[in-house]
Amino acid sequence: MTTAASPDAHSSPHRAHRRVRSALLGTLGLAALTLTGCAGGTGEPSHTGHTSEFDLPLPDIWGSTVGGVNGGWLLVIGLLICLAGFAFGLISYMKLKNLPVHTAMREVSELIYETCKAYLLQQGRFLLMLFAFIGAVIFVYFGFLNTTGGWGRVVIVLLFAIIGMAGSYAIAWYGIRLNTFANSRTSHAALRGKPFDVYNIPMRSGMSVGMVLISTELIMMLAIMLFLPADIATACFLGFAIGESLGASALRIAGGIFTKIADIGSDLMKIVFKIGEDDPRNPGTIADCTGDNAGDSVGPSADGFETYGVTGVALITFILLGVQDGLQAHFLVWIFFIRAIMLVASALSYFGNSLWAKSKFGDADEMEFETPLTSLVWLTSIVSIALTFGISAWLMSDIPGQPNLWWQLALIISFGTLAGAIIPELVKVFTGVKAKHTQEVVKSAKEGGASLDILSGLVAGNFSAYWLGIAIVALMAGAYGVSTLIPGDIMLAPGVFALGLVAFGFLGMGPVTIAVDSYGPVTDNAQSVYELSQIEQIPDIEEELQKDFGITANFERAKYLLEANDGAGNTFKATAKPVLIGTAAVGATTMIFSIIMGLTSELTTGIENLSLLHVPFLLGLITGGAIIYWFTGASTQAVTTGSFRAVEFIKQNINLESSEKASVKDSRRVVEICTQYAQKGMFNIFLGIFFATLAFAFVEPYFFIGYLISIAIFGLYQAIFMANAGGAWDNAKKIVEVDLQAKGTDLHDASIVGDTVGDPFKDTSSVALNPVIKFTTLFGMLAIELSLIIGNPAINAVLAVVFGLASIYMVWRSFYQMRIDAPMLTKDDFKALDTKSGPELAPTTEDAIASPASNA
Repeated sequence: MTTAASPDAHSSPHRAHRRVRSALLGTLGLAALTLTGCAGGTGEPSHTGHTSEFDLPLPDIWGSTVGGVNGGWLLVIGLLICLAGFAFGLISYMKLKNLPVHTAMREVSELIYETCKAYLLQQGRFLLMLFAFIGAVIFVYFGFLNTTGGWGRVVIVLLFAIIGMAGSYAIAWYGIRLNTFANSRTSHAALRGKPFDVYNIPMRSGMSVGMVLISTELIMMLAIMLFLPADIATACFLGFAIGESLGASALRIAGGIFTKIADIGSDLMKIVFKIGEDDPRNPGTIADCTGDNAGDSVGPSADGFETYGVTGVALITFILLGVQDGLQAHFLVWIFFIRAIMLVASALSYFGNSLWAKSKFGDADEMEFETPLTSLVWLTSIVSIALTFGISAWLMSDIPGQPNLWWQLALIISFGTLAGAIIPELVKVFTGVKAKHTQEVVKSAKEGGASLDILSGLVAGNFSAYWLGIAIVALMAGAYGVSTLIPGDIMLAPGVFALGLVAFGFLGMGPVTIAVDSYGPVTDNAQSVYELSQIEQIPDIEEELQKDFGITANFERAKYLLEANDGAGNTFKATAKPVLIGTAAVGATTMIFSIIMGLTSELTTGIENLSLLHVPFLLGLITGGAIIYWFTGASTQAVTTGSFRAVEFIKQNINLESSEKASVKDSRRVVEICTQYAQKGMFNIFLGIFFATLAFAFVEPYFFIGYLISIAIFGLYQAIFMANAGGAWDNAKKIVEVDLQAKGTDLHDASIVGDTVGDPFKDTSSVALNPVIKFTTLFGMLAIELSLIIGNPAINAVLAVVFGLASIYMVWRSFYQMRIDAPMLTKDDFKALDTKSGPELAPTTEDAIASPASNA
């Protein structure tokens, strides 16, 4: 078999663009159909009393007094705090860039960055194509159906949707730029043989990403709240959130597919050729390094940006719908001022933890890398809770007749903040290098090979879903219990608001959550940069390092430190995932309730339809699970087919007889394969979700509510299971490589197989479910408005069928157009194999019998 014989490996870019254009024209045609349907109606909502979330005006922030201070000026103070956080991140960036690094290592990291840059530029163009689909729906809705505010409103909502998407994209770019020079600085620091800087540089890099990400998000949201007219601000918030959700979904899905194609391509070479993971002769190594950033930096950065914004928009919408008019400004100022103060909490915790870590480990020869990361998470949680109570006592204790409200709300938020620390501890129980579950995977693989390795990982994933699910339910139940103390005359459904505040609390320590997540790609790349630099082969390198940097190099020690730190990076990448996934599920609850509020005229009509006795609602609950399992299969299929092509190409082009690095041409070809399948997979999956959301919104409103609830619940458990099973397999391999020093053994081969199974589990399917849940719910708010405003049952039925068929077509494409396009194997293929490495097979009478498969 050759790559040239495989159409899916070399599909023409022009052909791909034609497919995109065809799909785009199809969407415009559907938009025209929507307009045609609208022309026959009144253009007004058919549900009496229904108020669109997009039409809710903000209260007068500048005219409110909160804690004795003008609400507008409080938010201006918050804005200044955010600008200071942004400056903190940029200063950290410059300091990291100026750290010492050997030329050979810097050249490798710059090559990785250039490859990442080419990938991101291509993704940017692709994002603009995808935005055309969302933009068409926004244009139709605001331009022809909900025409309040005229065409000026259409333009500004579209503009903020673009700003939201651009924000996710820009933060992703910042993350890869920072990570791709922090990696070489970390590799260089390891040459000193001391562990502290090997920990400290990735930590500083991650904190810079976290502070810039959260600060940028808050600056944008505060600007909308403070400086835009109140009657269009909510529509801008929702447009902004839809745009950033689009960006995060696409970058997460594509990045997850890209990174795992490259990772599997590199990992399997360890088994096939018995070479190192980062062997410079492997054309897949550079693609793997690029993928570490595409999947573990680009995706999480965009995802974190979107998660923080969407959670805020969910709370804004609830407050406008559920809180009494006179208190809405009070609640909004309180929430956003606390959000800004949480930046201070993260910064104080980071500086305090850094001082402690340096005093304890600064000159140490040995260091447990996870220890200061764990202490940072807990310290930030405690400081955040303390500041939450302090700020709430100041801002919320002056509400007439509600002397206890401040501590009730602060306590509810604290349940979420505690979750941000407790969930990582639970994740470590199932994925850490010291965890019994991870050790169980290693022990199983020793006796039973890859089969038992995989089974033990599945066990770890299933148990983790149980314990994390129970923990999240317990924290939400605690928050609900406190919410029962809140009087009903303040707000409708305080229990639902409490769940939104739990999601808010999850993200209270956002910069630190992002920091420990971003720690992982730097440590992973640092290992690769060391190997690819071939620094040990540079003539007179010891003298050069001593003369130029004052380093007495210990190469074996450096490699050990980098590998051990990668294990810590793996663990903390795993801990951040369920936090973001948890916010998606919990935050989606608040957004779904906002839809219910509008649909039922503030819970006054139609409540009986939110019941299992209403069959469409029940059917919606069942349908959501089907979409989650399709998504899992479609994303894994893209990884599988792409990996097949990558492995095929690498095996044909790797040259182990030479000591030279793989050619740039071959390395770029592997990157092209990864990019091709990442974009094909993303296109199919995203449009499948897009059209399914439109279709189900037009089926029946309560069917759609059930569908959204189902997406959140199924997605939560599927994501936790897959993320932690993958984490257990990953760190089991790390134990074999670092602790047992068993590279090249049968045990190592088995652990590699387990890890490659876990790759799409933990870094493709599971992590992408987070933005998918939020995008579906956010875009669903717009989709349900379309169906309600059209209001004609016949037209809605036609549109449901049309959009449903479009979704089914994309589902079909996600498998049947992504299959491995290669001939099925026959007996002749195996007769032609070189059997020198194994026992010669004795001829049997079966050799004369043609199998049904070969005759077919």
